[in-house]
Amino acid sequence: MDPQSQTLPPPAANPAAQDIYLLAAHPNWRESRVNRQLLASARSVSRVDICDLYGRYPDYCIDVTRERTRVEAAQLIVLMHPIHWYSMPALQKLWLDEVLGYGWAYGMGGHALQGKDLWLVGTTGGPENSYHPQGYNRYLFDAFLPPYEQTAALCGMRFLPPLMLHGARTAPEAELTRHREVFQQRLQSYPHWPELEDLDSCPACEVPAVDRPETD
Repeated sequence: MDPQSQTLPPPAANPAAQDIYLLAAHPNWRESRVNRQLLASARSVSRVDICDLYGRYPDYCIDVTRERTRVEAAQLIVLMHPIHWYSMPALQKLWLDEVLGYGWAYGMGGHALQGKDLWLVGTTGGPENSYHPQGYNRYLFDAFLPPYEQTAALCGMRFLPPLMLHGARTAPEAELTRHREVFQQRLQSYPHWPELEDLDSCPACEVPAVDRPETD
């Protein structure tokens, strides 16, 4: 295991009750200001099964069978990571590439994720006002969410409203505390979030078999 992850609190016990699978993807926990605190909070919630991706797979060799077993056992899959170049860290992307395979997660016979929920918990280094047509990131942050939303839709999952903290490097400690408390409360209370009452289920997008020949 990556020695960086050994400095974090141990995972909570009681795996039989775990219906939330949290994928924590941070390349260097020692340099994390926010995600490290969120991970510690998640480990205090017994229903959460946690995978520290960079700690578990430092060689980038993902155990697909193991990951699928944990995904199948969960109702909520959480992607928790800093936003890197307007997207996810490399190992999180590799996890999607290898675990969410055709015929399992989507496409003909791929119903393993149907009816589950996907939740993005992310942080950005830049402040919220930098994500604006007049800011240096040029777009509102929502413009970078379609790949996450479509990943959920392709697999028949609901994409839940993301929990974001902008300006993670400079946010006041009081704001970090409030953010961490909201995150922990959300994990504890899922799926009883007020905004989910009006959020419809998402039927999987159909992928014609002719679009996925055995060779390309």
